[in-house]
Amino acid sequence: MGDVIGGLVRFVLRVVFFLMGLLFAASVLVAVLFIALAWSLRALWARITGKPVTPWVMRMDPRAGFRRFYEAAAPAEPEPTAGERAAARALGGGDRRADVTDVRPREPGSRD
Repeated sequence: MGDVIGGLVRFVLRVVFFLMGLLFAASVLVAVLFIALAWSLRALWARITGKPVTPWVMRMDPRAGFRRFYEAAAPAEPEPTAGERAAARALGGGDRRADVTDVRPREPGSRD
């Protein structure tokens, strides 16, 4: 009896997985047909309006991924030490906030 039930369960599972595979294949086919229809309508519209029919392309530079990680691994500029900052202030290049001329200081919350 257990053999019959086990065989029946295996058969039902096979049928269910086969139907799921058919459903997946049908959905992929529908997606491909939808994209083909959209591209055909786009090409037809381009021909009607007299514009050149251009393909859909994905512009991707294979070197971009390498460059991104290569630049991320580059050593950053070290923070200036307190002595270097003090020397820069002594030479007149330290506090850049004094050079700002297009901002009027005002109290927080006041409306001018």
